[in-house]
Amino acid sequence: MNPRLRMQPQAIGQGMTSQRVRDRLVERLREGASNGQGIADERVLNVIRTLPRHLFVDEALASRAYEDTALPIGHGQTISQPWVVARMTEVLLENAPAKVLEVGTGSGYQAAVLAALGLEVHTVERIGELLRQARKRFRTLGMNIRSKHDDGRIGWPEHGPYDAIIVTAAAPALVPALVDQLRTGGGLGAPVGGSRSQALVRLVRREDGSVEETRLAAVTFVPLLSGMID
Repeated sequence: MNPRLRMQPQAIGQGMTSQRVRDRLVERLREGASNGQGIADERVLNVIRTLPRHLFVDEALASRAYEDTALPIGHGQTISQPWVVARMTEVLLENAPAKVLEVGTGSGYQAAVLAALGLEVHTVERIGELLRQARKRFRTLGMNIRSKHDDGRIGWPEHGPYDAIIVTAAAPALVPALVDQLRTGGGLGAPVGGSRSQALVRLVRREDGSVEETRLAAVTFVPLLSGMID
């Protein structure tokens, strides 16, 4: 984990972004208080406890940063609920990945969680302003995260194949171009479904080219859109 990141709890002061508030969030995640599905991986919980989520939201929403809820970040996008971030990360770690592709940088929080776990992170975002803000946060935290302004539906094939892929927006079905960038034995986590019903899906690519798909939980994400916005 980044040494500058480990120093954050001593630097943030008191109030709604204090270490006590973070610890309370971690206990809720461990117990599964919001949905009955607790987070068991202590590596993930430690990063959630340490990483300053309030830096990834607008200052006006900082007091709500450690609630277990999604929050708006502008441009019709959200920073995901901490339980969702923790669960998707936990699922990804099951395949012991080293190199990860994230589709949908958003605020940068999910990418930062993965980087704090020591993974090599490549992230793609279609909205230029969101990506610029995320890059500033990565620099502030001293994180070396590779990022690209592009259509996330095409992934980032130049750096593939990836040990794991995480998609932070929902599509009616898994996107073949992204599945193709997953190495044999690698895992992909993505929300699949429409605006009314979505499920967090875990996919593992087998040696014969087939995929094993498991539905894990009901979730709600913004839609995975094509194209780019400056």
